[in-house]
Amino acid sequence: MGSIGFDGLNNPETVANDPVVSFKTAFWFWMNNVHSIIGQGFGATIRAINSMECGGGNTAAVNARIGYYTDYCNQFSVSTGDNLSC
Repeated sequence: MGSIGFDGLNNPETVANDPVVSFKTAFWFWMNNVHSIIGQGFGATIRAINSMECGGGNTAAVNARIGYYTDYCNQFSVSTGDNLSC
């Protein structure tokens, strides 16, 4: 049993099959890997979540993420902020 209440090492499929565990794992990942860098811009969140895409790893995926993020921000009439790319 880990910090979120299930044995992910022996039962990883639980994440896919249990919506509560799925939410808890996503929240755990966010708080441990992304939350502390949120003020550094959208690009920093890409690096924290999908680091293999950064630095030329997958420019098309990074550009698509930036495009989606920009579209969502425009729909809500909010600024994208600085540092969009990783």
